[in-house]
Formats: sequence, C-alpha cells, structure tokens
Amino acid sequence: PRAAAGVSVRWSERSERDVILDLVRSTGMFRENEVETAREVLDDALRDGPGGHYQSFTALREGRPAGWVCWGPTPCTVGTFDVYWIVVNPSLQRSGVGMALMADAEARIRQRGGRLVVVETSGRPDYDPTRRFYARCGYTLSAQIAGFYAPGDPKQVLTKTLA
Repeated sequence: PRAAAGVSVRWSERSERDVILDLVRSTGMFRENEVETAREVLDDALRDGPGGHYQSFTALREGRPAGWVCWGPTPCTVGTFDVYWIVVNPSLQRSGVGMALMADAEARIRQRGGRLVVVETSGRPDYDPTRRFYARCGYTLSAQIAGFYAPGDPKQVLTKTLA
C-alpha cells in the first residue's frame, strides 16, 4: 500500500478545528456521542500541543485538510500506542490519504519508542471497508468483545508490531 502523492501531514492547527470535526461527521460512521468524544480529544490536543498526550495531525491535499489522525501513548504500558481516530474526507477515501496519515503516525510513534500500535474499531458489517484499510496497513485482529458498543456491535482490537 502506498500513500497518495501530493499529501502532506502536519500538526493540526486551531484554525481547522471545525473542518476536522466536519470531516468526522461527514464519514457518516459515528454517533453524535462519538463525534463529541472526537471533539474533546481534538480540543485537548490543540490545547496541550505536541507535548500533550493526544497527538493530532492533519493530512493536507492541495493545501486543504483532507484527513485527520489522533494517537497517543497507552497509559500503563511500555512502548504501546493507541490510534484513537483516523478519518478521511469521503470524497478522498481510497486515494491514499489514510495511508499517508497512518504511515506518518507510525513513523512518529517509532521515533517515540513505540513498539506496538493498537486500534479499536466496530465489528459491524458497515465497518468492513475500515477493517480492510487497517489490514492493508498491516494490522491484525487480536481480540473481539461481543456487544461492546451496542447489542450486535462488537469491539475489534487490531494491532501492529512496529519494526
């Protein structure tokens, strides 16, 4: 898998807060309480900056935000990091923007001594494209909890060991 040409990734800026939240909503995948959680995480990242827990990065294509990733170290672990959010503008999905975001996040996690990356996602059928994306990025299913998010909506925990 390859990242898209013409995509750059940089620390998220306060001026694009609403654009990032619109990207989260535009996917149509998240309930309002999930969007609120994304807002809280983004606000914490913007407030605390690169020295904070949440690391927030925006993918730019033609100078405009095209995607967002937020990750951070997993508390009480040594070298384990969580990717909390990754979203791409629906019109740009499958164009390599997500790959660029994930590759950037993994490189930065490695620089911080990361050895294991964890992603949690839904096991609902409408998340099949999301899980295929993670598989293309080298993530494998490590655990599943039935009915975690809601009845009939299991949590799937995907992991990738970094070299």
